[in-house]
Amino acid sequence: MSRTSRLFKLMDALRGRRRPVTAAQLAGELSVSMRTVYRDVQTLMGLGAPIDGGAGVGYLLRAGFFLPPLMFGEEELEALVLGARWVQGQGDPALARAAEAALAKIATASPRDLRDRIAETGLFAPRLCGPAQEAAGLRTIREAIRREQKLRIRYLSIAGADTERLIWPVALVFFEGTRLVAGWCELRGDFRHFRADRISSLEATGVRYPRPRRELARLWRQQLQPPDRAATPGLESS
Repeated sequence: MSRTSRLFKLMDALRGRRRPVTAAQLAGELSVSMRTVYRDVQTLMGLGAPIDGGAGVGYLLRAGFFLPPLMFGEEELEALVLGARWVQGQGDPALARAAEAALAKIATASPRDLRDRIAETGLFAPRLCGPAQEAAGLRTIREAIRREQKLRIRYLSIAGADTERLIWPVALVFFEGTRLVAGWCELRGDFRHFRADRISSLEATGVRYPRPRRELARLWRQQLQPPDRAATPGLESS
């Protein structure tokens, strides 16, 4: 492996992490010695890369640093195209447009124009069943999750109960044919799951919920049982 390729791989390894990573971990991932990692990190820092940390502590690339993509491997490109095509078929219209725009940016931001290669990639993500049930407000739900804000919803359960809820949305789950909103329900005092197509009305309150979403999401995942496709409707538990 050339030194230039090694430096790019090291930068990619750092960009893919949110927490400090040790030289030993990087050395194992890149199949080089720790001495080489130390030297290459110093080289990147000398070139202006904002890397925090040091030997024995771990390294972290500070947020906000942008390195334009210089090349994609064949499998990397296929993964990007397949993921974007799945979103185009399964996401709401706004997400579908965003996926298409993201692919266009990737194609034209590289030194080689990748538009033809992206269009000709032979990987597709067809629906396994019919289209997802129409659900209004998916974009509003996504924005509430992103901004950590409460939502006021009116919900019709499978049993026919019509209730008004104030929820703290933490996740929007895209099952085949079904969209599920996971969140803390103030009415029940616990996490609940709501099928998006059974939400009859939806209102963004603009009020932040009192705990960080990442903390709530961790608690929600701890309560989550192993997935059982046959029991998916039961996740409603409202």
